[in-house]
Amino acid sequence: MATSAAVPRGLARPAASTNAQRARRTDHIVGRLRVATPDERTRSSLVDELIETNVAMARSMAARYRNRGIDLDDLEQVALLALTKAAQRFDPSAGHDFMVYAVPTIRGELRRFFRDSGWMVRPPRRVQELQACISHAHNELESRLGRSPRPSEVAAHLAVPLEEVVEALTADGCFAPTSLDRPIRRGREVLADVLADDGRDLDCVEVRTMLSPILGVLAERDLLLLRMRFIEQRTQQEIGDAVGLTQAQVSRRLTSILRQLRAELEERPAG
Repeated sequence: MATSAAVPRGLARPAASTNAQRARRTDHIVGRLRVATPDERTRSSLVDELIETNVAMARSMAARYRNRGIDLDDLEQVALLALTKAAQRFDPSAGHDFMVYAVPTIRGELRRFFRDSGWMVRPPRRVQELQACISHAHNELESRLGRSPRPSEVAAHLAVPLEEVVEALTADGCFAPTSLDRPIRRGREVLADVLADDGRDLDCVEVRTMLSPILGVLAERDLLLLRMRFIEQRTQQEIGDAVGLTQAQVSRRLTSILRQLRAELEERPAG
């Protein structure tokens, strides 16, 4: 990805400080910028220091969008450039916390990059915009409810029809097509080997179509449990050993997930 903005020296070095140390150092730098108006050279040096201090944070935000069809290196570059812009434009005299300004700036640049560059199959703009709203609402509701929200709860929170939420969830994941060379479970076959199949597994198509948007609202850990149990065919004890839970905890969690999926299937609008 070609970029025109100059990234200050030091961005290539990963930050070694912890989050607490990073926060303290950031506050210290902002305090130095706020106490008195420094000369241009001093201010430039402090801004560079502010950027270098928060490199790990920007990379962490970029990593949340990996495996969606765009190289992580490109995502990190977008996040680092956004961090640079935020630091250069930040007004310490306004009395605001730097992170309150920088985080939305970086998130906005990442989402804009996906909107403009990340779609192989481009759904309508209204669907793209609704997906961003659903993502924000999902995080807010999950924190409030202590579980993944149902599509109907997301729809009520956003005050939009349930059908539109389901449509947006169904379109999620259109950033890149699946490779025809992707291996599948049947021995050495790849996806291309079964595309011309004369009827095998067609009875599963409807089920997969119905589950796709619903699975999109589950937390990553719940999806991991489902994959390990029903795709990798692991036992509950093996799953527990892998994720740090007891066999009983895995059993209860799987039961809860399946109950949630069943409820969401029942309330999904027909057609």
